[in-house]
Amino acid sequence: MGSKKPFMDLLKELGVERSVWKTPTTYEEFIELLHTAEADEASRRMILSTAEQYWRNYQNVHVKYGDYMSKLAEEVRKIKEYSIDHIEELIKITRENIEKNGGFFHYAEKAEDACKIIGELVGSGKLIVKSKSITSEEIHLREYLEELGNEVYETDVGEFLVQALGPRPMHLTSPALHIPKERVAKFLEKLTGKSVDPNNIEAMVGLIREFLRDKYIRADVGISGANVIAADPGYVFIIENENNARLSTGLPYKHIVIAGIEKIVPTYLDAVKVVDVITKYAGYRALSYIDVIGGPSKTGDIEKKVTLGAQGPKEFHLVLLDNGRLKAAKDPVFKEALYCLRCGACMYVCPVFRLLAGYWGGDTYMGGIGIIWEAITRGLESAYNQALLCLGDMGCTEICPMKIDQAKLIKEIIRRVNNKYLPNL
Repeated sequence: MGSKKPFMDLLKELGVERSVWKTPTTYEEFIELLHTAEADEASRRMILSTAEQYWRNYQNVHVKYGDYMSKLAEEVRKIKEYSIDHIEELIKITRENIEKNGGFFHYAEKAEDACKIIGELVGSGKLIVKSKSITSEEIHLREYLEELGNEVYETDVGEFLVQALGPRPMHLTSPALHIPKERVAKFLEKLTGKSVDPNNIEAMVGLIREFLRDKYIRADVGISGANVIAADPGYVFIIENENNARLSTGLPYKHIVIAGIEKIVPTYLDAVKVVDVITKYAGYRALSYIDVIGGPSKTGDIEKKVTLGAQGPKEFHLVLLDNGRLKAAKDPVFKEALYCLRCGACMYVCPVFRLLAGYWGGDTYMGGIGIIWEAITRGLESAYNQALLCLGDMGCTEICPMKIDQAKLIKEIIRRVNNKYLPNL
C-alpha cells in the first residue's frame, strides 16, 4: 500500500477535505474563530469524553503513586528552576557532549533560523518521517520542508490524522481528539479504497500502520522532538506508546532532533525523573517506550575501529531553538512558563478549553499555557485577545506538576499590553 506522490497532493487527488487553520490577526478574526469553536459540537463532545477518560486514568495512577508523584514533582520543579537559571551554561555542556558522542550541534535563535538549518540538512526530493513534536509545529517545519519539494509524513496516529484532516493539533498529547471516528473512517476509505467500519478502531489503526510501514523503510530522514535532554552525557529522551518515534529515528540514514532550549536538564538522572513525572501526570502508569538517544549508530566490532552508521542513522543532529525562550528565562515572571513539561494535564481541567478546545490558545500551543507560550514565542500583543478569556479558576495550577501559576502569567500579559497602549489606565 502507499504512493510515491507527496502526501498532500495525494489527498487532493482523492478528494479528502482538510480543515485549514487561520491564526486570527485582528479582533474580528478572533471573534470569528470563537464562533467556529462554539459551533463545533463534535469537537466539544470529544473533548469532554477525553477529559473524563483522562481524569479516570489520572485518579487510578494517583491512587497508586500519589505521595511518590507529588514528592517527585517537587524535586523536578527544583531541577527545572536550576536548569532555567543556568540555561546558557547547560547549552554549552550539551553542545560539548553531543559533539563528543559523534553528533552535530546546531543553535537557532529564531524559528526561521531553525527551518533554514534543517532545510539545508535535508535538501529537497527526500522522504521524511516525523514523530510528534510540538516544537516543529511552532516553526511550521513540515510545511517548510514540503515547500522545498520533500515528501513528509507525520507518523504518530493522531498527528497523521491532523496532517490529513486538519486544522491543527488540539492537545499536546492527544492531537486528534477533535476528529470523530466517522470522519477517520471516511478518510481511510478514500486513502485505501477499502470499506471501513467506524466502530472498528483497531482496524482503522491497522490501516494507518499499513500505509506508513513502507515510509519508515524508504525514509531518507527522520525528524523528532525531545521530551527532555540530559546535558551530561548528551542524551535525548523521547517517550511514546506507538513505537513510531523509534522507527522514525532508528531506520533513516539521518536523524534530526528539534527541541527548545528549555528541555535541557543537567544530568541523566534528572532527565529520568522528568520522564517519570510527565508519564504519571499525563495519566499513564507506564509508557510502552522510552527512547534514549546519545548519537548516531556505531560499531567497533571489526578490530575495535569505531564506524558510524552500523544499523541506524549515520548522522545525528540536535537543533536547539531559542525563539524567545532565552529572553523569557531572564524574565522574573515569565521564566516560570519554561518549567512546563508538556504533560497536558492542565487542559483537561480547564473550563475554557473544554468549551473551545484547541481553538483557544496560541498559533501553535493550545490552552492557557498555550497563550503564555504564544507571548514568549510570538510577542505579548499576539496573545492578548486570547488571554482575555481566561477565567482564572486555578484548576490548571492545582493539577500542574510544576505548579505553574498560569492565571498570574496570563494576567501579566494583559497588564503589560495595557500599560504599553493604555498607560494612563
